[in-house]
Amino acid sequence: MRADEAVGWPTVAGRMRRSAAAGVTALAAALLIGCVIAHPDSLRDGMTEADVAALMGPLTNRYAMPDGTTRLEFAQGPKGRMTWMVDLDGSGRVTKWDQVLDGWHFLKVSDGMDRDALLRTLGRPGDTQGQYMNGEIWYWRYYNNDCLRAVVSLKADGRVAGGVGQMPDPACDTRRF
Repeated sequence: MRADEAVGWPTVAGRMRRSAAAGVTALAAALLIGCVIAHPDSLRDGMTEADVAALMGPLTNRYAMPDGTTRLEFAQGPKGRMTWMVDLDGSGRVTKWDQVLDGWHFLKVSDGMDRDALLRTLGRPGDTQGQYMNGEIWYWRYYNNDCLRAVVSLKADGRVAGGVGQMPDPACDTRRF
């Protein structure tokens, strides 16, 4: 054993092995994420629901829209930061698609909106807190620079109280004491 190894100093070979292992781990993680995240840039008008499901992965919900069309929800993970909504016309063909967890779609949520309209707008929440002041609180994670999550309070009658607020995302708190 060399003297520098005896006192715990890393050797060049040791650093290279750890660096290579870290690189392989990062590559594996990137490949896994690539398999989990849908590729909506391949969506096209006129695709069928089967085509969309093959591209986007498992459907997380289906909504009947007020105009008689159908909206398909593809939430990315149980607490993911992206939810894709794909609209189908009466013949089951794609007419529109959008990632709905962003500021533009949060503005569409209004005071008094019912829970079904909220689900059709933002999709299923990532987390809920039930029975808060006779209602519920729903949370959605989304991409932003401030580590925030969207929050909506639902009154006991299932209607939105206010609109969409924001609060710190506890998943971003990496401090360990």
